[in-house]
Amino acid sequence: MTKKIGKVVLSYSGGLDTSIILKWLQETYRCEVVTFTADLGQDEELEPAREKAETLGVKDIRIVDVREEFVRDFVFPMFRANALYEGQYLLGSSIARPLIAKHLVSIAREVGADAIAHGATGKGNDQVRFELAANALDPSIEIIAPWRVWDIQSRTQLIGYAEKHRIAIPKDKRGEAPFSTDANLLHTSTEGKVLEDPSETAPSYVYQRTVDPLHAPNEPETIIVGFERGDAVSLNGTALTPAALLSELNRLGGRHGIGRVDLVENRFVGMKSRGIYETPGGTILLAAHRGVESITLDRAAAHLKDEIMPRYAALIYNGFWFSPEREMLQALIDQSQAYVSGEVTLRLYKGAVSVVARTSPCSLYSSDLVTFEEGSGAYDHHDAQGFIRLNGLRLKSWASRNAQMVSPR
Repeated sequence: MTKKIGKVVLSYSGGLDTSIILKWLQETYRCEVVTFTADLGQDEELEPAREKAETLGVKDIRIVDVREEFVRDFVFPMFRANALYEGQYLLGSSIARPLIAKHLVSIAREVGADAIAHGATGKGNDQVRFELAANALDPSIEIIAPWRVWDIQSRTQLIGYAEKHRIAIPKDKRGEAPFSTDANLLHTSTEGKVLEDPSETAPSYVYQRTVDPLHAPNEPETIIVGFERGDAVSLNGTALTPAALLSELNRLGGRHGIGRVDLVENRFVGMKSRGIYETPGGTILLAAHRGVESITLDRAAAHLKDEIMPRYAALIYNGFWFSPEREMLQALIDQSQAYVSGEVTLRLYKGAVSVVARTSPCSLYSSDLVTFEEGSGAYDHHDAQGFIRLNGLRLKSWASRNAQMVSPR
């Protein structure tokens, strides 16, 4: 028996799938639906989402510009950790889901809703991310995932449902979509259909945010990114807000074909998936952040960060942004960024970003220590002999033991 739901807050894009979900919620639960549409910098006109929701009888329509919150409170903390999932993925979709869930739960509390709903499918990671975040933010909230419970099993049935309920169907949605897309200020991702065979090269039309590196400008471009306490704060000497800075890095990186990744990843739900990711600004930001860390972080601190980074990245990928372990790791990471301030000069060229210079008022780099000329005497070459001898003792013991043992047959 269907649980009594009087009001539900739906994560609503205005597209065909979430419009069908909106109608299905109204029909199935006989409830009021409040829609929430997040402006995450996806470069789409969002007012049509309002118009479509109105035609479906929605009275409470929320379209919220969360771009600054997204970059400031989610993207930047993640980049302080230099997070990469499986060594390549900059977590563009993963980091957006907890923000959306946060707003869904907040609106649900405000309007007294019984449930929240999302349009993630039953095979993907996003269902996990939405729901784990909601669990952490409000343990009592009911979560409705239509793709796991309704009887719509095919694209044909989906179109049929839309036609039955007079939901407008864009011409490009009547046939099989060539791929699915997710976009926000950090990245664009595409997957499915033409990309499902990893042995086939992705067609050029899949890429939407970056030019082909082969067709990028033949002259390199040099930029300077400024940092304060681990966060980027300026570009070429001009102070910018987090969202404005990332937007400009996206423009620059996209022009030079930077940030393309063709990845077969391991989903949390247990399958492998092939996706194309374009993260131009994020790729530049990661290189710049590592550049300023290289002169401001102590060796052991830097190495410790690199050791915990895969664990931190996996937590975000798997949907545990709102978890005690992620918050514990974040505290450690943020502590490490106290002196990560300075400027990094980067060269953008033909799909590559290279650090070419870095400077910081908090630098640990000492020209006097590394110079091949006569220094201040802080480093005595003779000390190296004892240092090597002590570190070599165990290797000598190990090698002597091995030489005396009879090789096993």
